[in-house]
Amino acid sequence: MSFWVYILRCADSSYYTGHTENLEQRIAEHQQGMCGGYTASRFPVELVFNQECTTREEALAAEQQIKGWSRKKKEAMMRGDWAEVSRLAKGSDKDGAPAHPSTSSGRTGDEH
Repeated sequence: MSFWVYILRCADSSYYTGHTENLEQRIAEHQQGMCGGYTASRFPVELVFNQECTTREEALAAEQQIKGWSRKKKEAMMRGDWAEVSRLAKGSDKDGAPAHPSTSSGRTGDEH
């Protein structure tokens, strides 16, 4: 069984990060407004990043890590720009201002 960490771009251009064991079903639920919480008032949503994980714990850890990242760092990861991810991890964004985490609903995807 595989698990996934994913990022959605919401209709208001914000990002939502979650994890699931069934990516296709979970995205469909978000797109239909069935998940409640953060994405329910911000759909339609678009899947912009996903990564397969071997365990639920790995997927949850990745989700929690990504949720703590700045928007610029998330976007660098989505582009595959790991040099920029590393640079941003040092604590500043492109403008030299301190990086700060984005907000999220705290919902972690499938609840089991």
